[in-house]
Amino acid sequence: MAQIIEIKLQTNEIIIKLNEQSAYEEIIKSLSLKLQELKNLYKEDKTPIYVTGKVLKNKEIEEIKKVIQSQIDVEIKFESSKELGLHGIRKTYNQDVGKSNTLYHRGSLRSGQKIENEGSIVIIGDVNSGAEVIAGDNIVILGRLMGLAHAGAKGNKKAIIAAQKIDVPQIRISNIVKQIEKREDEENILYTYATVNKEGNKIELE
Repeated sequence: MAQIIEIKLQTNEIIIKLNEQSAYEEIIKSLSLKLQELKNLYKEDKTPIYVTGKVLKNKEIEEIKKVIQSQIDVEIKFESSKELGLHGIRKTYNQDVGKSNTLYHRGSLRSGQKIENEGSIVIIGDVNSGAEVIAGDNIVILGRLMGLAHAGAKGNKKAIIAAQKIDVPQIRISNIVKQIEKREDEENILYTYATVNKEGNKIELE
């Protein structure tokens, strides 16, 4: 079961990730219980807090600010609704892809169809040319990938793309784009797996 609130310390900020599936009342209750954990992260410096993961109303944002600032004197920033769209590339933190929330879709995607998810996506079928799959974490296709696939769309370079066959001119992981040029002598090569290299600057195919 996914946590309602996750807290992660980064170099320049503290990330509070809200579970987008949780009710606002659950979030406030969980936040109140985690205030001591938050306070323990503060010694001398005042690392700003960045709240992400769920679209909030202005009233809810102000209430969350009030709850936190009643115990901790700190700057708090919130991810805007625009940034929450998977096309908004912002590196919040490299989530452990093994613990990602996963959306399963049974059946192939036709041209014009599009699936997005904050976590991972598993397609039980093909992704045909003209279809789009956009995931905050991993994309796994139990068929052929012939359409657009963008894994790690919010900045997670640990994300992967896996398929029975990757047969597209381009794939994306995080903010990295890989152009796949098919040569005549490579027609029989079967690419099934795409990851970002250790340097974090290009996508490798296997």
